[in-house]
Parts: sequence; C-alpha cells; structure tokens
Amino acid sequence: MYKYTLGFIKRKDEVLMLNREKNPWKGCWNGLGGKVDAHESMIDCIQREIMEETSIDLSVSQFQDKGVLTWNTFDALGQGLHIYLIEVADDFIYPTPQVVSEGILDWKKIEWLSDTENYGVAHNIPYFLPTVIHDQNRYHYHCTFNERILISVTKERMI
Repeated sequence: MYKYTLGFIKRKDEVLMLNREKNPWKGCWNGLGGKVDAHESMIDCIQREIMEETSIDLSVSQFQDKGVLTWNTFDALGQGLHIYLIEVADDFIYPTPQVVSEGILDWKKIEWLSDTENYGVAHNIPYFLPTVIHDQNRYHYHCTFNERILISVTKERMI
C-alpha cells in the first residue's frame, strides 16, 4: 500500500495548485494531498487532506481515481501515491492566491502546468497531469530519478 495521496482540483482550464513550503518539492507547484493516516482509506485521506489544506468540503463522489505514481528513489517516505482528479463547476469560486500553512494556493492554467520546460512545478507533473485530466483510464506512472533529477516517466494502463 502506498503512503500518500495527490489530488488535482480542476475548474475549466485551471487546476488549484500548492506552492510548497516543505520538502519534497519545496518551492514548486504541486497538487494537494499528503500522508495516509493509520487505518485510513485512500479516498478518506485525499478528502481530509484537501479539506485541511484548502477548507474546501468535497463529496467522496467527486473524486476520480486516476491511478498511482511510483518512483525509484526520492526524499519522501515510501515510494508511491494514489492520484485523484476532482472536477468542480466552471463557476466554482475559490479566491486565490491564498497563503495557507502548507504554502500558497493558486489556480494555474493546465497548459502552463503541462509544459515540460516549466521548472516551477514538481518536475514529473508535466509528464502525467495531461493524461490524468484528459484520459478516463487509470494508469501507473513510474518516475526514475538520479539524485533529484528526473530521468524518465513511464506510463502503463491499469485494468
């Protein structure tokens, strides 16, 4: 079982992102989520983490399981997480930027987040976020790092 969850709240052509105050990915824009508590399901974890980080109260039915992300080595405990997509109405109001305990929340354009030349986002996000948003299937994404440098991201469809 993986120890983390990562969620992306999508509104129109934007995603609510967190510029992280802490490692991993300190100073980079990343999705929302965190560590799974003992005896907590993945879906309960991502729902709780989003509520804690944003104060947005979402229904479990809004969460789409988009697969898993693993990595060979990195400075996080464990080596995998579950990915979720949450789509909200086009007129959903959530003012940003907003400073929270974990960092700064802001809506970012999907096109900007998906640019592999964008060094302001967690380095692997441009390689899997477009599929998470545009493909109905679930995937296993595996990231290979050398030290802190992303070498590759592979994608395999999950049944």
